[in-house]
Amino acid sequence: MTKFSFIDAEMKRRKKHHQLRQLRAIVPLSDATVSVGVGGGEMVNFCSNDYMGLSKDPRLQERAVDFMERYGTGSTASRLICGTYDCFVAVEEKLARLKGVESALILNSGFQANVSIIPILVDSESLIISDRLNHNSIIQGIQLAGCQKTLYDHCNLEHLEQVLNENRDRGYSRTLIISESVFSVDGDRCDIDGLMDLAERHQAMLMVDEAHATGVVGDRGMGLTAGKNVDVTIGTFGKALGSFGAYIACSEQIKAYLINCCAGFIYTTALPPPVIGAIDAALDLIPKMEKERKALQDNAAFFRDALRELGYDTGNSTTQIVPVIIGNEEETLALSEQLGHDGFLATALRPPTVAPGQSRIRIALSAAHTREQIEQLIDVFRKWKL
Repeated sequence: MTKFSFIDAEMKRRKKHHQLRQLRAIVPLSDATVSVGVGGGEMVNFCSNDYMGLSKDPRLQERAVDFMERYGTGSTASRLICGTYDCFVAVEEKLARLKGVESALILNSGFQANVSIIPILVDSESLIISDRLNHNSIIQGIQLAGCQKTLYDHCNLEHLEQVLNENRDRGYSRTLIISESVFSVDGDRCDIDGLMDLAERHQAMLMVDEAHATGVVGDRGMGLTAGKNVDVTIGTFGKALGSFGAYIACSEQIKAYLINCCAGFIYTTALPPPVIGAIDAALDLIPKMEKERKALQDNAAFFRDALRELGYDTGNSTTQIVPVIIGNEEETLALSEQLGHDGFLATALRPPTVAPGQSRIRIALSAAHTREQIEQLIDVFRKWKL
């Protein structure tokens, strides 16, 4: 036994159960293609979160360069010291208008936002009620909160109401309901209006993570919570908006509370100005991309229908995220390898990211994909079934 025997044991366990993760060097070639590893050939990328194809858009690049030339490469300090450049304020105001809320606040990442904000919305005497399939960042935030927590069945408002009724008179100081709007692994959607109704009737706070909805669905592409009275919305800029960072959309009251109490905001250096520039450009473009959003959803429906006709399980997906649920981990990895051999980058998700027996290929469609590329991808799945 050595002091690092626990590492060896865990690595052996993961390898035995086909759960060992490794990094691969990726070189982006275009808005939809990459090469993998040294000297790798061109592959169509079907696992990127660049849903609107903006990460290589020259308009984002130009705005990033403009902000870099005006403000420098770094923000030099935390927001409360001297890192709140005027460009941050302008982008937050623009975002708040687009989301239809009083205020918005930029944070450095979606994971940071969830693990930082959830603990300060509750105290030790609170209750958190979370959708069973919420993202790991939400799970980690709930654990850090250190209060009572319970799960409700995925997107099941009847079960959520049952949980709320069961806990109505138990003396909790606060109740916080948490859900994603578009779920990152299953690609389905929650019922925002139903969640709002239950939260209002039970005097619970409602927090919704829009990481995979922002830019893709909702009014002007601003997510399912846009224009709705959701207490706290969290979203990201590193997916459909093609940049990096996260935001909170909320009331002025909650924003002031976060600025004063959220450690993940207070004690970290602000995002670099070039990143803010790219965000700013994306916020100008996204509301005007209705044609691209419709094409993306049409392609997603086409892909789902084709896979289901072939006998694949795509769950309850209704969005650009389409899970192809295989079940067995080894078979899922073999399918991912076959897809790679045929020129498609499509990563396998397996435990602990998903539940045992739920291993899958998570296909992430982008507005940058052509119908021909999608048809070629379907052909590979068809051949795998033969």
